[in-house]
Amino acid sequence: MKALVLAGGSGTRLRPITHTSAKQLVPVANKPVLFYGLEAIADAGITDVGIIVGDTADEIREAVADGSQFGLDVTYIPQTAPLGLAHAVLIARDFLADDDFVMYLGDNFVVGGITSLVDSFRAERPDAQILLTKVSDPALFGVAELDETGAVVTLEEKPEQPKSDLALVGVYLFTPVVHTAVRSIGPSWRGELEITHALQWMIDSGRDVRSTTIEGYWKDTGNVADMLEVNRSVLENVEPRIDGTVDHTSEVIGRVRVDAGATVTGSRIVGPAVIGPDTVVTGSYIGPYTSISGACRIEDSEIEYSIVLRDSSLSGVRRVEASLIGRSVQVTPAPRNPASHRLVLGDHSKVQISS
Repeated sequence: MKALVLAGGSGTRLRPITHTSAKQLVPVANKPVLFYGLEAIADAGITDVGIIVGDTADEIREAVADGSQFGLDVTYIPQTAPLGLAHAVLIARDFLADDDFVMYLGDNFVVGGITSLVDSFRAERPDAQILLTKVSDPALFGVAELDETGAVVTLEEKPEQPKSDLALVGVYLFTPVVHTAVRSIGPSWRGELEITHALQWMIDSGRDVRSTTIEGYWKDTGNVADMLEVNRSVLENVEPRIDGTVDHTSEVIGRVRVDAGATVTGSRIVGPAVIGPDTVVTGSYIGPYTSISGACRIEDSEIEYSIVLRDSSLSGVRRVEASLIGRSVQVTPAPRNPASHRLVLGDHSKVQISS
């Protein structure tokens, strides 16, 4: 069995971060989102992985290399434009050959991995297996309609009037039948070859398309709010460890990891939180659910529920919350302007001004 990992999207919902960085490499608990997916694939016993890459191909290649750090053998498959998930399957035909495969969206995060799903698929081999989860905003996703027996009846991509609240999770399993399906459909109104259309073709052709509704945690990390929420979820399980230096005037509370080379002086860190290697924290407060990447400087500042990417600094800044701060960013206080009031008042006016 092989894996096809999609890492070619442009990440428009994470701009401006993704103007200079692949969305799949934005870190969660100081590890790129993509790496969690690759680790889940390796844990499921799959070693042969094709990665679909686009404009950020060089950055993905540099981060993943040949895949050996994950125990994988990686092949890169260029996609000239993000033309849909089914298009990714279409251009990966030579790599996939006639093997079963799991397709994994590189910016998705599934707690607990995919091992049980892969084992079940290997044992029963339906033509396709999809994951579903209940969401509050199904119009933003591919949506599945099930009949009274739980069988998949229809699939729609981002429908205006969703027929259910069951969204497709970014993990799909296929037999080679899907190659006929992706060649049998045309582009949608979005100009893309939709995997939902290919799955619908399989259903209409009498193929065995099964679904599993997951109760666990899943997130598409396509926007800042979801990225911060995934970061929070991962940090809940961080193992407390102090490999760096924390002086006696500092206070560390809860699940906090301070990586080697990091220095904490005169500060208060309340976990769960991670401080990356070679980062310096001085006279500051790091609050819960915060990930500070490597080689950062946090001085006389307060930050919580945030992600700070490497080589960035906060100096003299009070209360930064729910923020995603990119690489090599400098955050400092705004200059203080003299307080003043400009008034144009009519006769007999009464005005109260707070001092």
